[in-house]
Amino acid sequence: MSTGLRERAAAELARTRQRSVGLTDAVDDDDLVRQHSRLMSPLVWDLAHVGNQEELWLVRDVGGREPVRADIDQLYDAFKHPRGERPALPLLSPAQARAYVREVREKVLDLLDTVELEGRPLVEQGFAFGMIIQHEQQHDETMLATHQLRVGEPVLVAEPPPRSRAIVAGEALIPGGPFEMGTSLEPWALDNERPAHPVDVPPFFLDRAPVTNAMYQAFIDAGGYGDPRWWSADGWAHRQEAGLSGPAHWHGDGTYTRFGRREPIVGDEPVVHVDWYEASAYAAWAGRRLPTEAEWEKAARFDPATGRSRRFPWGDDDPTPEHANLGQRHLSPAPAGAYPAGASPAGVHQLMGDVWEWTSSPLYGYPGFRAFPYREYSEVFFGDDYRVLRGGSFGTDAAACRGTFRNWDYPIRRQIFSGFRCARDPRPGELAD
Repeated sequence: MSTGLRERAAAELARTRQRSVGLTDAVDDDDLVRQHSRLMSPLVWDLAHVGNQEELWLVRDVGGREPVRADIDQLYDAFKHPRGERPALPLLSPAQARAYVREVREKVLDLLDTVELEGRPLVEQGFAFGMIIQHEQQHDETMLATHQLRVGEPVLVAEPPPRSRAIVAGEALIPGGPFEMGTSLEPWALDNERPAHPVDVPPFFLDRAPVTNAMYQAFIDAGGYGDPRWWSADGWAHRQEAGLSGPAHWHGDGTYTRFGRREPIVGDEPVVHVDWYEASAYAAWAGRRLPTEAEWEKAARFDPATGRSRRFPWGDDDPTPEHANLGQRHLSPAPAGAYPAGASPAGVHQLMGDVWEWTSSPLYGYPGFRAFPYREYSEVFFGDDYRVLRGGSFGTDAAACRGTFRNWDYPIRRQIFSGFRCARDPRPGELAD
């Protein structure tokens, strides 16, 4: 691992921890140990869990060092304890959790300077460090979602997102043909993004921007939540059982609550906190459908001028604040057209950041998939129970977001920062010369 790569890993570890500290220091100890929703862990569990994963993989495995707290491994094993049960566990107190993650980080920074990082896949190109950085950033986004669910005075502050800089409406034609999906080259890509493989995608049309609040309000106003024609059987049953009448945190009077602040709904922002069933119902009402995962990735990565797949819609360069609404710089999606520099060659905007976008696809491994470094990261979730989301949200850090990055959740989940855009097949004769 070169000096530059070591410096990058150290800088990313520090930047990531600063975010974790900000999300946990923003509330008092009572808030840290409270479960704000049975869908979420107490914030103090997330904090100690990221430290425990860092200890397991970097201190013990990569560094070969003695355990810091082997006695707590079971408490912070996400597969042994569902979120609803975690508040009853004998968890580390806020002070103990903070001391623990500090001690682990000191050991990690010490070994980062000296550890041999050659000879096995876990350490090549700093993969283990990249994996831990991404893991902590994923939990930071989870903690941000917990903040959205907590009740009380607002504690998080951020600048508002930029205003729209371009009129973005209608749809873009994504040409048919093969493209390279996934990656075999991205050094910190996770196992479910690998390997790169060709996929032939027929031509389709895709919304140039995510569905906005105003567009979604039209679905509500048209009685979309009361008409089973637009819903799958499972979706309609869930809508009735859960009593859904609009996105989470909407009050039905033109306002919504975001991080403790009740505000007027902004019409041109992407709708957020809708589940897969709601997104699918809207698409059916609009005479459209959700894109497949392969369609989404082709729209986000394929460059028709060169025939190659880019890392991001705008090219291969890492995201900047001009490209996308990522990294919790803002506490909401940005209006459609706010990031013209981030558009794809086909003119599709805001594919990265703002809101995770539901696709129609279940989560499966790619051809040639190999679980690495452990099955529980993604393989145990393969199957029809989950739906894939792509592109990241305003709460997703750039370190944990790429054109190949795959997220997934149950179709009923909407505590995540989830939105969508619609696709459709060409009509007969529409593409004729």
